[in-house]
Amino acid sequence: MKKRKILVDLRNSRNLKQKDIAKAVGITTSYYGMIEQGVRTPTLEVAKKIADFFGKSVEEIFLKI
Repeated sequence: MKKRKILVDLRNSRNLKQKDIAKAVGITTSYYGMIEQGVRTPTLEVAKKIADFFGKSVEEIFLKI
């Protein structure tokens, strides 16, 4: 599993906590944390909500190699 450093960097650059993003996109803090850690892969719907939250495309966040 690949840790999604871009999510951590985006969150930290906005001085947000995992719970802030989780609440904004309608998922649990635990689930969001697992997405950041690369333990869980978000559904397309959740990935889109996270990308929209950060003003990025799904590809920019989740398809970086």
